[in-house]
Amino acid sequence: MNRAAKTVGALGLVGCVAAMNGPFAEAADSGWYGGLNAGQSKAKIDDARILSDLGSSATSISDDDRDIGYKVFGGLKLNRNFALEAGYFNLGNFSFTTTPAGTLDGKIKVQGLNLDAIGILPITPKFSAFGRIGLQYARSEDSFSGTSAANSSASKSAANYKAGVGVQYDFTPSLGMRGEWERYRIDDAVGNSGDIDLLSVGLVYLFGGDKPAPAR
Repeated sequence: MNRAAKTVGALGLVGCVAAMNGPFAEAADSGWYGGLNAGQSKAKIDDARILSDLGSSATSISDDDRDIGYKVFGGLKLNRNFALEAGYFNLGNFSFTTTPAGTLDGKIKVQGLNLDAIGILPITPKFSAFGRIGLQYARSEDSFSGTSAANSSASKSAANYKAGVGVQYDFTPSLGMRGEWERYRIDDAVGNSGDIDLLSVGLVYLFGGDKPAPAR
């Protein structure tokens, strides 16, 4: 093969690679997406307030303040730096038990819906960082039992804020993996306000990400 033929072949190969990478990279900059995250949730239980309310009938309290939480989400990536995202979250179940045993046991379950604005910072073609802030509407379901209170239950639904940060790595123009931390502000049914943190990982799929961008 002479030098001219080699040059033409090399230019052709470069052109094919550019044609493949260019449209794919551009297509991942916008579109509808969906995904699922799961991980550990951790609640802040107001031990001091609980013991104060019980007076001398309880001397100490132990918390089960960690559980498995998850969320299902979908969103619209408007461009490479901004997206809107909505979803359902379930932060799990948390409980406390006072001493002496049986004085008061409490449990709470939290789930709800959210709507977030997301700012995206591309670091490499496949790796990016992001931050989010949004509104969430959560339902907390509380139940109590023990010698200091008759068996009872209550629920409350309230709107509040949430925020978080994370990173994403894209395996392909359509499929990526996220790792993130989020904080949910929750109002429960007995007048307590506190934060529940969710540290999670998951997958996100950009619909149409593998389709070449339209010619300009």
